Amino acid sequence: MEFKTIIEPFKIHSVATIAMTTQEQREKLITGVGNNLFSLHSDDVLIDLLTDSGTGAMSRNQWAAIQRGDESYAGSPSWFKFKDAVQNLFPYTHVIPTHQGRAAEKILFTALGGPGKVIPSNTHFDTTRANIEYSKAEAVDLVIAEGRDPSSLHPFKGNMDLVALEEFIIKTGVANIPVVMMTITNNSGGGQPVSLENLKAVSAMCKKYNLPFFLDACRFAENAWFIREREAGQSECNIVDIVREIASLADGMTMSAKKDPLGNIGGWLALNDDALAEKCRNLLILTEGFPTYGGLAGRDLEALAVGLTEIVSHDYLKYRITSTAYLGNALSELGIPVMLPIGGHAVYLDAKAFLPHIPALQYPGQSLAVELYKVGGIRGCEIGTVMFGRKPDGTEVAAPMELVRLAIPRRTYTQSHIDYVIEVCAEVHKNASRLRGYKIAKEPASLRHFTSEFAPL
Repeated sequence: MEFKTIIEPFKIHSVATIAMTTQEQREKLITGVGNNLFSLHSDDVLIDLLTDSGTGAMSRNQWAAIQRGDESYAGSPSWFKFKDAVQNLFPYTHVIPTHQGRAAEKILFTALGGPGKVIPSNTHFDTTRANIEYSKAEAVDLVIAEGRDPSSLHPFKGNMDLVALEEFIIKTGVANIPVVMMTITNNSGGGQPVSLENLKAVSAMCKKYNLPFFLDACRFAENAWFIREREAGQSECNIVDIVREIASLADGMTMSAKKDPLGNIGGWLALNDDALAEKCRNLLILTEGFPTYGGLAGRDLEALAVGLTEIVSHDYLKYRITSTAYLGNALSELGIPVMLPIGGHAVYLDAKAFLPHIPALQYPGQSLAVELYKVGGIRGCEIGTVMFGRKPDGTEVAAPMELVRLAIPRRTYTQSHIDYVIEVCAEVHKNASRLRGYKIAKEPASLRHFTSEFAPL
């Protein structure tokens, strides 16, 4: 018998105290850090939905594995456990560990990027785009039209626009495209999945034009679950088999192991090309560490090896996707505009529809995110013009979408926490017309959303 309630497939073994604050206290706190949620002390946050990156709870098996960590500088047995766990799901020839995903991106695009190079993707995330642009290459997004429409119910809104991709390849020239990227799930586009059919088509096009094809695979397991649930002919497939098929379509991958691999730190770059791997490994030694630890402690490698077995559990993924949808569907039923259909790791509020009176260049996403913190102590993340509006030449344009991401840490919050989030969002929505925009009072040269300071208008 199938019951309505999807219970957490785990028991709580250890707890951390949440410090309760008042709205008056939070208004002073956020003003004191220039209205930037990244600058808050985490102790001053009630429900932290800023990111799902490295913020999840590890299992007791992972904590036990930490005790087995071997800290030998080279050739640690922990390295071989990690490598075997990665290659069990992603059987690439070379596995290059890094301390987190952006380090893998930095190495890859240092090796492949440079002036005159252009790198297409369905949608590059912030650190991916920044590392491409730091190399003086250009990052281009080619997601399908439905992926830019928050209200569209297309089941795979993360898909690459195949017509646009081929036109882009012909216009840009193969010699100027060092790699084609695909982000699964598509984080900047609302956590939307990519279909297996689309991945196969992109892979075939890359082979046609002799272009390398890489995955930004941070949320590979969640993407595989959506393929199993939504794509014809996949409903009886095992998650592990879907993941391996996805891996077989690409020539390599970058990974932030702080997402689906259930780690608090870590990442890797994996690929088949021997010459490129040697170049990347040399960069790793220069910036991260020896190739068998890559900036990670042996205990981190052990924990990730266990996490890679836990993340592909049917029961876990069913709970994960269903509990995220519980939040998103509840908000939608209250008339609160969210990105539909609900993605896997987060619920994305549509700030453009939520605050239609605030122009994009007055940062409605930032206004909404700040208000959620003031009213309820919830810390979300603006994904809009603050994050993506500034171009490499310093000009600013409105982002395609104005979103606030409520990213749900893995195995961390209970249903009562989520019910509280629903109440806070409803309260903010009720008073939305009172909110005003912001201007940037201080900003860095790149990745400005992390450290900028904002002043209310």
